[in-house]
Amino acid sequence: MKRIGISADSSCDLSAEIAEQYGITVIPQAIIMEGRTYRDGIELKPSDIFRHVSAGGEICSTTAINTAEYCGAFTELRKECGALIHFTIGSALSSCYQNAVLAAEEVPGVTVVDSMNLTTGIGYLAVAAAKMAEAGMEPEAIAAKLENLKTRMDVSFVIDKLDYLRKGGRCSAVTAFGANLLNIRPSISVRDGELTVDRKYRGAFRQCVRKYIGERLDAVQGRCAPDVIFLTHAACPEAVVEEARELIRSRGIFSEILVTEAGCTVSSHCGPNTLGIIFAVKS
Repeated sequence: MKRIGISADSSCDLSAEIAEQYGITVIPQAIIMEGRTYRDGIELKPSDIFRHVSAGGEICSTTAINTAEYCGAFTELRKECGALIHFTIGSALSSCYQNAVLAAEEVPGVTVVDSMNLTTGIGYLAVAAAKMAEAGMEPEAIAAKLENLKTRMDVSFVIDKLDYLRKGGRCSAVTAFGANLLNIRPSISVRDGELTVDRKYRGAFRQCVRKYIGERLDAVQGRCAPDVIFLTHAACPEAVVEEARELIRSRGIFSEILVTEAGCTVSSHCGPNTLGIIFAVKS
């Protein structure tokens, strides 16, 4: 029997190395900058977005992968695998899932999973599926396990400034100004597939990251699935990332810490200096 293929939208924020290691194909989403459409991670990098906005350019927007694009990608992938499992960004956050489902109706052997997540909350599920496939599990059994796993994902991040959210129309200018003036750094969580403000930290970003990681792990003490945690960030200073990694490592909970950089989808909404930790809790 041919292998089971695993693919995901580029909003999964898996590094090229991790995607290659687990045989995960990443399908690029579309980023619109100054009226021109670019493929996430291929024709446009987060650093391009940050330079553009810093120079006075408008915030970039994102669009869902359309059904025709999914059909083309699924058709090509199915030539190489006996079945395909594809992960999309949460259906409450984008129409990618609906478009992928329509495409799967045209391409036999494709199972589409609504991750109910974003960034490496998607990536975590894709890696888990790849491990299950490697272990010889059938697509139906993998899909059933994923339905349980995705409800146990703990996905959150802390944002340095609200400028990008303001420019993208996701918070008011007054809110952003007040938050920046008072050094407030919001922590945002994914709950039931939707984004919600969890906490508001105050102080220097590096200090807030320490508080955020400590409180996040304290809240689920003894309930973390110990296999892997993702530390995902958008253009954070190396010193901040390394300190965050050390804070996680010192807890002695996780056997593996995977550091990845957010792609254009997350970066265009949250801006630079965004950092999150993503893991699963036990059932």
